[in-house]
Amino acid sequence: MTQNTTRNNAGALVPLRTAGADGLAWWVEQYFQHAVTTSPASQQVQRRDLGLLLQYLRAEEGTDQCMAWTPRLARAFQEHLQQTLTPVGRRAWSDRTIRRILAHCKTFATWVHTQQPFPLGHPMAAIKLPALGTGLEVDRALSTAERRRLLDATDLLLTIGGRSKDRKRYKAGERPRRTGYRPYRNRAIVYTLIETGMRRAAVTRLDQAQVDLAGRRLTVVEKGGATHTYHISREGAQAIADYLGHERVQDAARWSAPALFLAATTVSQGTGRLTVRVINTIWNAVCRVAQVQGRTPHSARHAMGKHLIAKTGNIAAVQQQLGHRQAAYAMQYARSTTAEVERVLDDR
Repeated sequence: MTQNTTRNNAGALVPLRTAGADGLAWWVEQYFQHAVTTSPASQQVQRRDLGLLLQYLRAEEGTDQCMAWTPRLARAFQEHLQQTLTPVGRRAWSDRTIRRILAHCKTFATWVHTQQPFPLGHPMAAIKLPALGTGLEVDRALSTAERRRLLDATDLLLTIGGRSKDRKRYKAGERPRRTGYRPYRNRAIVYTLIETGMRRAAVTRLDQAQVDLAGRRLTVVEKGGATHTYHISREGAQAIADYLGHERVQDAARWSAPALFLAATTVSQGTGRLTVRVINTIWNAVCRVAQVQGRTPHSARHAMGKHLIAKTGNIAAVQQQLGHRQAAYAMQYARSTTAEVERVLDDR
């Protein structure tokens, strides 16, 4: 049905071209023309935030029509904001930024819905804005069972990692391994993440000269340029020693990089130092073998914080191991997760 005008919240007429046929990009322009009264600087931020929504909508649905913006897509957009990582493995948007983006989308959706109701209802009605604070996502920490399964899967890399999946061609005997696959290196990387709580970006910056296996200490330049020393378990130190003894020498002949973990000789470009993307790929491959879902390398960092609190009850121990400059971050590991609270209540 075609109409020429509709009214905004203040009663002013908003011209429409064709009801239901206009894309959200057109609605954004009408929104700023008829409803937004904030400063130019604030409007610039709002436009950028709404632009992220339009970009996501077009990428997922191939259109920006109003009918494509459903409650389910709104939830998917929220998860997209929470899970997207930068090339160096950091979250693309902080909780504070995500809250602002969702708030702007929510206000915009409310205005559009009053002008021309969405077919499946207000898309942002059920979206709750995340609470702000120093909150670390400790609920995403590896559980004890997940840690065990991941380490077991990591040990399996020495036998099954990088093997051919061609069952028809290799019916009997051991399947050949890809030339550039490094099972000892990948195993040592996962052990380093789990047994130190080190950030994945720090793993890529770790140099061999800063590794003290006898003292079980790994010193690395962390984010912000600060140097921090991590302690590592005996198992973790042994995994690194195994890598040094079995694989690193052959790759060191190809690369002059001082990095502890080197790219394989088959890699044609680069400096020899691994990227965060490679770390993510290695981690995800192990998670598939271990059948662990929804965990990132940072989940191992959170697990280390909770482990230290459980064993020592000492906030300072967490701060010392993980290198938190503010004790408030280390204190987050002292709080119980939602699952733990529910389990205690159910056990009464």
